Amino acid sequence: MKQNTSIVTIGNRASFVHTMVYLYLLRYSLFSASVKTVAKITVIYPWQKPFAYLHILLLSLSMMILGCNRPEESASSDIPEYPVLTLVPRQVTLFTNYPVTIQGYQNVEIRPRIDGYIETIYVDEGAIVQKGDPLFQINAPQYEQEVRTAEADIEIAQADLQAAEMEVERIRPLVEKSIIGNYELESAKSTLKSRMASLAQAEARLANARTNLGYTKINSPTNGVIGEIPHRIGSLVSSNMAEPLTTVSNVERFYAYLSINEKQFLDFRENSTDTTLEGRVESLPPVKLLLANGTEFPRPGTIVPGSGIIDTQTGSLSIRASFENINYLVRSGSSGTLMIPQTYDSALLIPQKATFELQGERFAYVVQDTNTVQSVSIEVADNDDGQFFIVEEGLQPGNKVVVEGIGSLRDGAQINPKTVNADRLYRESDH
Repeated sequence: MKQNTSIVTIGNRASFVHTMVYLYLLRYSLFSASVKTVAKITVIYPWQKPFAYLHILLLSLSMMILGCNRPEESASSDIPEYPVLTLVPRQVTLFTNYPVTIQGYQNVEIRPRIDGYIETIYVDEGAIVQKGDPLFQINAPQYEQEVRTAEADIEIAQADLQAAEMEVERIRPLVEKSIIGNYELESAKSTLKSRMASLAQAEARLANARTNLGYTKINSPTNGVIGEIPHRIGSLVSSNMAEPLTTVSNVERFYAYLSINEKQFLDFRENSTDTTLEGRVESLPPVKLLLANGTEFPRPGTIVPGSGIIDTQTGSLSIRASFENINYLVRSGSSGTLMIPQTYDSALLIPQKATFELQGERFAYVVQDTNTVQSVSIEVADNDDGQFFIVEEGLQPGNKVVVEGIGSLRDGAQINPKTVNADRLYRESDH
């Protein structure tokens, strides 16, 4: 605050009133001109002249002391503070996430092979069964009758065969003694062969009848979990029905199916030294699976060869990861997220929140030597773990980037940088 001192000398009493009015107006005008300027009017009467200069000196010294004691505001107090990360190459392993659908190792549709009515259902939906366990009983009495008929036909065929054998044994000595001709013996032998063929046909019919009868009881073809059972006791079923009786899903192991585009497939080929698809797949590290509720599956899985053909309609290639199921925790038809790791020996790692997109390009704010920021276009690797990007182009080691609050920044903005600990930043992201 500035102090203006005006000295007015009054010569006689006649001009005293005029002088006071002048001083009042002068004081008011100085005060109104600026709130930071205060007019100090010193009136010196004739008998006070010896002390005038002393009065002015004391007044000036007091103003200087008051001015020196007032605290000054820092020039940098109005500059906002932003956390800044210094980029240093490091070895990192990032996960690329893919949505997957889960299927059991075996999904077997249970269909009837004969026509009939469902007589008994031995299992319920969601039950865990072993190979050979009974599932359904179909009531089909015609197959029991076919078995009995076939058994009777076998007895008839056996009797005819026995008679034909006896006829051959009767004729053979007569031919040897030339009592009858050889024609009768050959005819008897032909009849014997015919009876043997008839017996074989009867036995085949019996085996077929027993097979059909066995179809009335349906057993589980594999270990697994019972799916939906749309048909209940009393329902008429047939071998040509569209809907299965149920599905048995073997989930002792399960597959997580995902699709990658052609570019990802070509990148995958370039990053592997093996010449075969099987070799490239086997060289991949173990993968992780996030279930639908966000929890991680307890055991890692492995990528196994899938379809080697790119779908011309979608431009994608299907691959799968195999997992060993634990206590049937995962069921067929579930969904999840597959996390495929990729290790970089020397990578510039930048938080995803430190970047922004504009017209299809990705940018980051770099701090200049003058503590101003400048947006820089960057290229990042095709990994998406939801936390970090691998910078391929646009940034160099030693660059300082703003990691938070970039939405309020503009090119050329002045900031007060606050360096963050890189190790702590990356460590906190793992939790």
